[in-house]
Amino acid sequence: MEANMRIIAVANHKGGTGKTTTAHTVGVVLGNRGYRVLLVDSDPQSSLTLACGVASTQGRSLANVLGGAEEGELSLAEVVRFLSPGLDLVPADVGLASSELGLMVRMGRENVLKEALGEVNGRYDVCIIDCPPSLGLLTVNALTAAHGVLIPTQPQIADLRGLGLFLLTIARIQGGLNPGLETIGIVATFYDRRLIHHRRAMKSMRNASLPLLPTTVGRSVRVAESSVTSETVVTYAKDNPRAQEYEALTDEVVRWLEKARTGSPISLHQLSRRMQVHRQRSATIEQRSSTFVQVC
Repeated sequence: MEANMRIIAVANHKGGTGKTTTAHTVGVVLGNRGYRVLLVDSDPQSSLTLACGVASTQGRSLANVLGGAEEGELSLAEVVRFLSPGLDLVPADVGLASSELGLMVRMGRENVLKEALGEVNGRYDVCIIDCPPSLGLLTVNALTAAHGVLIPTQPQIADLRGLGLFLLTIARIQGGLNPGLETIGIVATFYDRRLIHHRRAMKSMRNASLPLLPTTVGRSVRVAESSVTSETVVTYAKDNPRAQEYEALTDEVVRWLEKARTGSPISLHQLSRRMQVHRQRSATIEQRSSTFVQVC
């Protein structure tokens, strides 16, 4: 796939970390800034689809594109929903659960989403995939298709072991299915610096040299209120501190996007060397993650 459209997977195999809110809000902010954005809901629970105000897919969802044991009957372009200027959605429905089961017996099952996204490459600047809270084939497909992964996590000691296991999964995908996958970073969500256990969790992640982003996102009733009207906090309450934090998080994503876009062509020798360095870094991350899991 040509690298015109940058694909970001928002993922963590634990639920309740703010993945959907992060994917939706960052997508809206990027759209407001002039980027052509495609949101993809790859969760059978359809949280992103509902957050965008789509109550029914009418049989035109990501499940109809991916298919299952057999190829899907629709192309990705056929299921895209217009949300607002610069922002489109590929919705999900419960049929994705059946798709995931069917994919188990299909050749090249890890690359189905990547191939589907290739159909719309060039129409968008950024694609953001909201992943399900699992390490199943839907998440693996997203990570295989993605150029970068953004990892929302709650800063709680009890959640850190799961985070370490997820980072191990990413390192293994980088070592095989998708050597070009980059970790954009871990974003602490629902963060409250007044809570001792939140501060301890943040310190643990820093001490383990995990890729923790400087931007944190706190908890606010305004975020929950905005979802009632299918908005994000940046449009519902733009002066709220949470809105400003999501703007700052989007700044981090933009820096990653622009860094990726300004890369110049490289020779085969340089590419080989870069891949070698990348594998070494992946091995280091895997080692750190294993140590982090053992400590937790």
